[in-house]
Amino acid sequence: MAKLGWIAGPICLLLFAVITYYTSLLLADCYRSPASTISPDGTMIEKRNYTYMDAVRSNLGPTQTRLCAIVQYTNFAGTAIGYTITASISMIAIARSKCFHEHGHDAPCFISTYPYMLLFGGVQVILSQIPNFSKLSWLSIVAAVMSFSYAIIGVGLGIGKVAENKHMEGTAGGMLFSSNEFEMANIWPMFQALGNIAFAYSFSMILIEIQDTVRSPPPETVTMKKANLMGISTTTLFYMLCSCIGYAAFGDAAPGNLLTGFGFYEPYWLIDIANVCIVVHLVGAFQVFTQPLFAFVEEWASCRYPKNQIIHKEYNIHLPLNGPSVQLNLFRLIWRTTFVIFATLASMLLPFFNDILGVLGALAFWPLTVYFPIQMHIAQSGTQRWSRKWICLQLLSAICLLVSLAALIGSLQGVVEDLKIYKPFEGSA
Repeated sequence: MAKLGWIAGPICLLLFAVITYYTSLLLADCYRSPASTISPDGTMIEKRNYTYMDAVRSNLGPTQTRLCAIVQYTNFAGTAIGYTITASISMIAIARSKCFHEHGHDAPCFISTYPYMLLFGGVQVILSQIPNFSKLSWLSIVAAVMSFSYAIIGVGLGIGKVAENKHMEGTAGGMLFSSNEFEMANIWPMFQALGNIAFAYSFSMILIEIQDTVRSPPPETVTMKKANLMGISTTTLFYMLCSCIGYAAFGDAAPGNLLTGFGFYEPYWLIDIANVCIVVHLVGAFQVFTQPLFAFVEEWASCRYPKNQIIHKEYNIHLPLNGPSVQLNLFRLIWRTTFVIFATLASMLLPFFNDILGVLGALAFWPLTVYFPIQMHIAQSGTQRWSRKWICLQLLSAICLLVSLAALIGSLQGVVEDLKIYKPFEGSA
């Protein structure tokens, strides 16, 4: 919002929300394939698509499926890196908040990010041994409660700051009119802002996997469409509140992360609670976005090496102190631990919050939120080429592609600027 201003900021946020909701409706219809099979009693059964990639395979063929796999699973890995960076920043904010409270707001309070990234990675090594996506419901509920909590705290602190200032900050045009002359240096951050918004709405990559956990009747599609409306409406409301109130409080100087950029210093304990909520939320979110990647690699390995004992054999491990027994698979342990280590190391090499989220948002939004849902809908519904509906859908896809490219360029430019002054494994916050 601080980059786009009072006019373009809310409009862009709402447009991303509307487009995401529309394409999520198209995607929900792709859970069941149009190709039907016949059951032993002679009735027709629609084939289920258990993953996003299955839906693409059923509707668009093998070439598009390979492209989808590259984009989707690359984004899963990138999201894991982004969440590790964000969680570590919130953990650092807790330590810095205590330091500022004890030594004053002008104290340096420099703290290394790396121990906190390693701590987050260690927790994920343990949680990543959860066997599959359907076992994550409790973790997802906890994450949702945490998300509501820190969002409400952020909104409350912002309202308090506006009341303290006794006026609203910000400009109509954001960075575009921050100086009297047109400068490209002001354009790149605006493009990056589009990437940040795109990242906030880039959850379509797991919608099919989530829909596969929905019980029926009623049909999964009906339930999922209601869930999409409720989810997107709620998140957009909180996005709008946090961004607008934060911009009103700090104007063009608004921090990239409202709760860790230290626009707020007091009450420090409330800020700490909010950051604890962020960390807990991201602990769960990391698993939600990585479980489909884990499952994909493990399914491929199982089919590729059907007789390999390391891949297939399960060991029962009894936890101490009369704890329950758990199943351990060596391949799952090695592969998932290796991935978490990779995500942690990548986060340590590129700990740039807004720039990395902008890159991830730009890479995920167009292909997974817009292009594939639209193409699958066209194939499934038999929409005629050059019909009015076909032209409108393709025009929407083309516009979103241009926006994503602009966001990617702006975010990459930000990463390049960060790398000019950043020294790996020597940084602190």
